[in-house]
Amino acid sequence: MSIAALKEFLQKESTGGLLIIAAAVLAMLAVNSPLKSLYDAWLSTPVGFQFGAFLLNKPLLLWINDGLMAVFFFLIGLEIKREFLQGELSDRSRVILPAIAAAGGMAVPALVYVAFNHGEPSALSGWAIPTATDIAFALGVLSLLGNRVPNSLKLFLLTLAVIDDLGAIIIIALFYSGELSVSSLLIAAGSLLALLIINRRGVARIAPYILIGLVLWVAVLKSGVHATLAGVVLAFFIPLKDKQTGGSPLTQLEHMLHPYVAFLILPLFAFANTGISFTGLTPQSLLHPVPLGIAAGLLIGKQVGVFGFTWLAIKLGFGKLPEGAGWMPLYGVAALCGIGFTMSLFISSLAAEQVGTGMMVDNRLGILGGSVLSAVIGYLVLAYTLGRANTRDTPPPQSTPPE
Repeated sequence: MSIAALKEFLQKESTGGLLIIAAAVLAMLAVNSPLKSLYDAWLSTPVGFQFGAFLLNKPLLLWINDGLMAVFFFLIGLEIKREFLQGELSDRSRVILPAIAAAGGMAVPALVYVAFNHGEPSALSGWAIPTATDIAFALGVLSLLGNRVPNSLKLFLLTLAVIDDLGAIIIIALFYSGELSVSSLLIAAGSLLALLIINRRGVARIAPYILIGLVLWVAVLKSGVHATLAGVVLAFFIPLKDKQTGGSPLTQLEHMLHPYVAFLILPLFAFANTGISFTGLTPQSLLHPVPLGIAAGLLIGKQVGVFGFTWLAIKLGFGKLPEGAGWMPLYGVAALCGIGFTMSLFISSLAAEQVGTGMMVDNRLGILGGSVLSAVIGYLVLAYTLGRANTRDTPPPQSTPPE
């Protein structure tokens, strides 16, 4: 990834992160004001379409979570494919350390959550909630530090986040699917075969892929596998290179979608999923095992998992510190990985589908609490350590000789 491409990516992600924050604040203001009835009515508005005997009718909230978020996962799939073919993930020597860090950052938070909730079987469905990292939020905080952050540290966080997203996709596919429909799965398989055929025949136009992708999305939606995974699978069939023109359909599509996802889809998702009513909440509400387990998983589990696994990998010779960064800045980045927010909220909604929506408020409290604390700690650690590093690197002013 070139420096120019990195700066463009960071700018879009960090600005999108600020919009997500604003959307979350607006949602909480709406829910705790006379606008609550309008907010609830808006989310439950039925939206659907019918084609012959086929009818698809869902509340607006599910269109956002199953439909628009499929576009988000489609973009993630495009980014993962590009990174594997020509980006950071194509160089195994560069990917080992972030991969180990990502593994620790998923395993330890899950164990922390289970430790808090092992006595409540219904709560265990949320074990994956604190395993996620919100790259838009993390980069938004990182952007506040400007040029003080070494590019190597930014690339480490980006690579870790891509692998983390891949891990989240695998978790969703394996653990958050419902009862399977054989007929729908057969239609999905036929769609995949059609995508493979046009890919192998060198079709570079985007339209055929999108049309087949829509059929794939509906089939997966009806199959019991979560519909957002259709977006990821579709992305893997988009060709990286157009053999006739030399262009890159994948890169063009990625650049086209990125602003819509960062500036519209993710803020809309945050607005629809962060409405927490403060009515009846007490300090004891925060000490319930579910919010406490999520917050501890994000705040403590991510730091221990990412930093601890990275330290161990470096000591064992599997990698080395990002160039120009010391242990404390790396610890600050590990803290930023505890900002779960968007992906944690998404996994939370899937967990709620399995056990009912009764835990949604607890889930959101834990996600918001753990994410905010992680953002504050990560920023303070990085601001302090990188500020000191820059002070040491700045040569002392030279005295002007007398004339």
